[in-house]
Amino acid sequence: MTAAPDSAGNAEAPAAGDGDAADAAGDADAADDADAADAANDADAADAANDADAADDGDAADAVNDADAADDADAGTDVVAGGGYPEACDTPARKLLYDLVSIPSPSGEEAAAAERLVDFFEANGREAWIDEVGNVRAPADDAVLLTSHVDTVPGDIPVEVRPAPEDVDDLGGTDVRVGEPGEPVLWGRGAVDATGPLVSMAVAAVETGVSFVGVVGEETDSRGARHLVADRDAPEAVVNGEPSGWDGVTLGYRGFLSGTYVNTSESGHSSRPEPNAIQHAIDWWHGVEEAFTPADSETPVFEQVTTKPVSMDGGLTDDGLAVEAAMDVQLRVPPARTVDEVHELAEAELSTGSVHWKEPIPPVMESPRTDLARAFRVAIRGAGGDVRLLRKTGTSDMNLYAAEWECPMVTYGPGNSELDHAPDERLPLSELDRATTVLADVCRDRR
Repeated sequence: MTAAPDSAGNAEAPAAGDGDAADAAGDADAADDADAADAANDADAADAANDADAADDGDAADAVNDADAADDADAGTDVVAGGGYPEACDTPARKLLYDLVSIPSPSGEEAAAAERLVDFFEANGREAWIDEVGNVRAPADDAVLLTSHVDTVPGDIPVEVRPAPEDVDDLGGTDVRVGEPGEPVLWGRGAVDATGPLVSMAVAAVETGVSFVGVVGEETDSRGARHLVADRDAPEAVVNGEPSGWDGVTLGYRGFLSGTYVNTSESGHSSRPEPNAIQHAIDWWHGVEEAFTPADSETPVFEQVTTKPVSMDGGLTDDGLAVEAAMDVQLRVPPARTVDEVHELAEAELSTGSVHWKEPIPPVMESPRTDLARAFRVAIRGAGGDVRLLRKTGTSDMNLYAAEWECPMVTYGPGNSELDHAPDERLPLSELDRATTVLADVCRDRR
């Protein structure tokens, strides 16, 4: 997810039905309507899935076997963190995940990981290349575009596979339990955000022949996604890769508005009553916070404009003649409001100084009633899961895709988002397997 110094991160909430049903009743209605649609279509969907499986099982098995053979042959050179794979990394998806998590890929340093992705596609008979901004492009059937980000946040977590602990006291820094006790779990930066989703999409794209893009810069300026929407037409559907859990589907994200307040005042003795630039900055921000405080304290976070100062610098200038202040701020924007409206209200609180705003990212809320969302519900249930429809309080590249492309889209991927950017980031390998199966089933349903 797009990194920002915001402790709220990308908290999850049950998804509202659509942009017009963003309250608790709407959540229930949306879930009920979606379930009703599924109940009517489950039999047809199951038949269609079985037909697709019958037609595709041979090709899928060949693709997996080919990938196995290629990976086994290259095991000595493709693995960065050692001379071979852990015993549990015994499938193409697991091997590719181990490789990519072993290759550091913080924003701006994605090249080596991108090359490994290109190698994976080429080894499986797919054309792939790295474009001018660093994205990995593997176009094919645009019935579905699978896309996730190659970059991660910085952080050195030793890459290893170890069993999930039996005892809750042995969980690690965040005390988040993932995986059944004893099952293999892969540790490493990016395992959850978002190399796990990226790998599940790459493997599903190879198995089903749909389009794939691994974008760069998502954790900073989303330059990869911005280039992608400017460089190509809309596909028929988009699945954006971020951790939702293999049984979860994310339908909404809040928008993002950030800027820097700057002000300068004359210097003077600290005993004087006149406010200086630092006080003006603080006063402006207090006004912004009050302007967006919800009248109802029970308002869900997803439906609020939340405000956060993330850094501040101020003091006397080098010549001692003035006081300067600079404050970086961030605002998250719910789908019920626009970034322009929030920008205007924040500007209205200015009495002195100015704000240099960065390019905003609009909010997004997709309907659970699209064919794409329905295909995910059927695929997850077919794999034995109880579907969770989610709204995230943070922001992702799906916001940019929804603003530019008129097609159905969701965000999906393995992993517990509570471990995004965490010092104990890790992913159960069984979750990677299930997510890859779900994605492949959805892509076959759409083709």
